[in-house]
Amino acid sequence: MLGKRRKDSLPHASSPGNFRSMLATDIDSATASAAAAGGAEKRAYVKQIFSEIAPRYDLLNHLLSLNIDRRWRRKAIAALGVERDKAGNYLDLCAGTLDVAQQVTMMPGFIGAVIGADFAEPMLRAGVSKVNGGKVVPVAADALQLPLPTGKLAGAIVAFGIRNVAGLDAALREAYRVLAPGARFVILEFSTPRMPILRVAYKFYFERILPLIGGVISGHASAYRYLPRSVANFPVEEELAARMQRAGFTKVRWVNLSFGIAAIHVGERAADALGIK
Repeated sequence: MLGKRRKDSLPHASSPGNFRSMLATDIDSATASAAAAGGAEKRAYVKQIFSEIAPRYDLLNHLLSLNIDRRWRRKAIAALGVERDKAGNYLDLCAGTLDVAQQVTMMPGFIGAVIGADFAEPMLRAGVSKVNGGKVVPVAADALQLPLPTGKLAGAIVAFGIRNVAGLDAALREAYRVLAPGARFVILEFSTPRMPILRVAYKFYFERILPLIGGVISGHASAYRYLPRSVANFPVEEELAARMQRAGFTKVRWVNLSFGIAAIHVGERAADALGIK
């Protein structure tokens, strides 16, 4: 009978193209989830998506955070304590488009240098135009294996990048390794608000609105599905502090920003860590 489908027949997609599009979306979503959870494909996935969204990365950061991210970065840089050694060499880890590196060099009286390290070279290239004065040195390098000597840096900072590394504990140990005794390591990262009402509103925006806007503007929907999932899988403030301590950091402390939407953690390499009393 016309118009009646047999029980064992499959529904037909409106066109092969639609089916392929749906399949690609499902695969991208599954890959984003696996990478956010720390799956084996995380390193390659993160490197790929950040390389692809590099041209619009800064615009989307400021737009999607309503420019609040600028204030967060200023607070994180202040926590680095550059005034303690204005001639020192510093590290901007997972440096992206070099925003933080450039801002550090603009601190009053700064005459040192900042190494901007990121394994997604297109991100570094996208930020080169904003760097001036020769105080920022971009380096394509993995946070888990930095091409830097042990115990020499006056400080290190990572802004919204530590949750993207393939191995958090290994990255913390590597950051600790390159710091001089007494130097600080500052982490600025997203967190999840704990106030119930704010948490619901935040999750709705982060999981529904942000991926939609980010996907449309960047042309890379998968990257902005990965973002909220990576935050959800990242350690809460107390756990991150504990893991910093296990990596060797002392005087570990943190402060929440904007009702818990983000947090700044600070740790130090002990003054006698290299046998210096």
